[in-house]
Amino acid sequence: MKSIAQRKTALEDRRATLLARMEGIEAELDSHQSRDWEESATEREGDEVLEHMGLSAQQELRMIEAALHRIDEGEYGFCTKCGAPIGDARLDVLPYTPFCRNCAT
Repeated sequence: MKSIAQRKTALEDRRATLLARMEGIEAELDSHQSRDWEESATEREGDEVLEHMGLSAQQELRMIEAALHRIDEGEYGFCTKCGAPIGDARLDVLPYTPFCRNCAT
């Protein structure tokens, strides 16, 4: 069983990873300036993938920020919907989840 401090550290580490990834995605998107039509088309396809990755990272980042806020408020590990404790196994898989297994479905 992980302590809340260990979970907080893991969430902060994941947040740092996501922020670095988002910076890399932004830099990559900003670097495309191909004049060649074929290269430009290929870059646009790659840009769509990068944009999707960026949106996914943003969503996960929001969830991590909310979990860190719940830790600071002393509400972490309890379902935000019903108030029941969230199982350790569930928090191990989804450390930022705001819901117990029953409310998540």
